[in-house]
Amino acid sequence: MTGGSRGIGAATVRLAAQAGFDVVFTYVSREDAARELVTDLQGSNRRVHCIQADVGLPAHVDRLMAELPGDVGPLVGLVNNAGVTGRLGPFVDVSLETMRRVTDVNLMGTMLLSQHVVRTWIAAGTRGSIVNVSSVAATLGAPGEYVHYAATKGAVESFTIGLAKELAPTGIRVNAVSPGTAMTDIHAAAGEPGRAQRVASRIPMQRVARADEIAEAIVWLLQDKASYVTGSVFKVAGGL
Repeated sequence: MTGGSRGIGAATVRLAAQAGFDVVFTYVSREDAARELVTDLQGSNRRVHCIQADVGLPAHVDRLMAELPGDVGPLVGLVNNAGVTGRLGPFVDVSLETMRRVTDVNLMGTMLLSQHVVRTWIAAGTRGSIVNVSSVAATLGAPGEYVHYAATKGAVESFTIGLAKELAPTGIRVNAVSPGTAMTDIHAAAGEPGRAQRVASRIPMQRVARADEIAEAIVWLLQDKASYVTGSVFKVAGGL
């Protein structure tokens, strides 16, 4: 999975290992957090590895498949979780550099890595599962905060639906999980550490999500329990 060192990604790594998966996850710069997570899971009886990679860079995506450790089981699932927002604010103030970076990570990284994995699965006859992590912003638009981010997540959802229909005859499943606001440090990275608390009152359930609540949906979609689910965008958003 991509973006596994913190937040929803780290919760998904933990839960996937508990569910019986060997896990390889990427991180960009938080090597300390990535190594700590690997160490924490050493007693899980599953193999867990981390690889430094930036999915916003095509060259990094190209080498990921070649760098998969040889001691893990066959590749049966892909979680495209890595995502960035840029700083909160009106769209008119967003720089071209930020728009390109957000698009490269959130959309292009998801499409390129999915393409690599699907080619491998088709060649091997593997019936794998892809889960793309979207955002409820894809349907709400995130006005005044990160419209450009919402646009990339809308594209991720369209990509999910189209690819799922294209691959359905092969047995490869493709779904998306669309989280609402979760208690992670993505808000601090966007420039407002207290954003989760600020928006909680807008949510019908009157609270933000825990990262593990989102991870539960992701890991369920990876498993055979969801064998007849493909092309779905699964909202985990407290009623939004």
